[in-house]
Order: sequence, then C-alpha cells, then structure tokens
Amino acid sequence: MEVILRQDVEKLGTTGQVVKVAAGYARNFLVPRGYAVAATEANKKIVAQQREAYLRKEAKLAADAQELAKQFANVTLDFVMKAGENDQLFGSVTAQDIADQLEKKGFTIDRKKVALDHPIRTLGEHKATVKLHREVSVEIPVKVTKEEE
Repeated sequence: MEVILRQDVEKLGTTGQVVKVAAGYARNFLVPRGYAVAATEANKKIVAQQREAYLRKEAKLAADAQELAKQFANVTLDFVMKAGENDQLFGSVTAQDIADQLEKKGFTIDRKKVALDHPIRTLGEHKATVKLHREVSVEIPVKVTKEEE
C-alpha cells in the first residue's frame, strides 16, 4: 500500500515522501496517529504544497542553526569539581550540567540536544557535541579541573 508521510518517521522516510508499506502497518499505525495519509491524487497535491512549506521552514531552521554554530566557536565550558585519587570525580558531568552551563553563558539548549558518549567522570579536557539541527552540530570543549580544598 502506498502512503504519503505527513511527518518524519524514523527508518521509513521524511515529510511528503511517498512510501510503500504493508497495509496493516498503514491502517493500524501510520494513519490513525496522523503520520501518513493514503496516496491518492488529491492527497498528493495537498501534501506537495505542505512539503514545499516544510522545506522552506526547514531551510530557515538550518540557516538559523548555522548562525548559532558560529556563536559557539569561542565557547569553552569550565567545571570545577571535587575529585579523588587517580583524577576520578566524585559524581560526573552530565548533559544536564553542560546545558545548565550553556544557559549561564546565554545559550538556551535542551539537555537532549547535548550528546555525550558517557558522563564525564575524570579530570581533563573532553568534548561535548551539541546538535543544533538535524544537519548542524558543534563540538564544545569541556574542561574539568580539581576543586582546591
């Protein structure tokens, strides 16, 4: 069965794309949740107009993300934390901590947009990736130093 996606569906397609799926998947999952509509000629025309609007909006968001990425060029995050022997931290630096530190510097970033392979648990310099857009991400240096007692 052919359907037209009304929004991005992971591992299936993007908004406005015509995809072929099993009838049950379309009937029981995609259509009831508003993710897709049947691929009729009338729906194709409507969705083509919506896709053009979506692409214009997406291009504007990507351009805004590029501008924001340029502002991150000189940003370095410094954390002063208690640490034990072997430079192991008591606790860790998480995505939420990084988002909070960015908030103090004037950037409003959701913690879900901060990508860390794992929480930072050692002293030293690390990298955190901030996903500003699907196509735009920026690496921010994170420096963790030991708190003087």
